Amino acid sequence: MSDSNDEAVSPVTVQRAPTSLDYDYSAGQSASRFLRAIEKGKLLGQRCPVDGRVYFPSRGSCPQHAVTFGDEVVELSDKGTIVTFSIVRVPSANIPLELPYITVNVLLDGADTILMHVLDGDLDEVHMGMRVQAIWKPKEEWTTSTANIMYFRAIDEPDADYDSYKEHI
Repeated sequence: MSDSNDEAVSPVTVQRAPTSLDYDYSAGQSASRFLRAIEKGKLLGQRCPVDGRVYFPSRGSCPQHAVTFGDEVVELSDKGTIVTFSIVRVPSANIPLELPYITVNVLLDGADTILMHVLDGDLDEVHMGMRVQAIWKPKEEWTTSTANIMYFRAIDEPDADYDSYKEHI
């Protein structure tokens, strides 16, 4: 083989092609309802018409039964139970929290799906079953975002019974 053939069959390993794409995104009816509600400090889920499970935030249709939820909404408490948690010791450009911090999966009272968020608490005291409540930003800072909840914090309630959250682990 000649040198010119070697160059012709050598694979290209890097090609830089900077691009930019702009999208207009419509949240849709269900997500818009949820986002407008959280702007007012309300947490809305929707109930599956087949099995009655409450999804939060609503997805517009039940992922288990492939049926739309319709217009029925369920207002949820901002209290819940820690189902699982992780202690994060690696920085992230998207999360401006001081390390280490605690991420939690919270099963809000009245919901059947979990919400991932952060906990303001002691690393040595966080545990599954711990009862927590959302700590909201000041009302004047609220937007249409779950970031209206700054974090969750432990509350003075007995731990939830394992059977009440075990299917969400």
